[in-house]
Amino acid sequence: MARTLKWLMLAMGVVCAAIGVFHFVGGIASVPGEGATGATVDSRERFYGALFFGYGLLWIWAARRVPIPASAVRWFAGIFWLGAAGRLVSLAVHGQPQWFQLVLTVIEVLLPPVFLWLAPADEKARVAAE
Repeated sequence: MARTLKWLMLAMGVVCAAIGVFHFVGGIASVPGEGATGATVDSRERFYGALFFGYGLLWIWAARRVPIPASAVRWFAGIFWLGAAGRLVSLAVHGQPQWFQLVLTVIEVLLPPVFLWLAPADEKARVAAE
């Protein structure tokens, strides 16, 4: 389980960092289903892209710790879940978004519980090995 946690965290980190770079570089053009907008929305998209890049780097950083800190995994998973909550609020307030956003919502709802379940795996494995 500890090995699964590590590789899943590394994958999460690489994917989040890549998405962050994509949004930072592409601005609003990187958002599926979005049309032309002004400088304010583009600026916000690039800012959030930089934050998502940093979030991905934090997943990678935590995955490289020995042992992987369960508290960090829980925090990062909670932040991801909060993003899913934001999408659900948007769905309730504004209706259905572009289809790909719905796919992302499903991933963001289902993946955090997996991380929460795996969070203590590396710490437990290290204690058991001692």
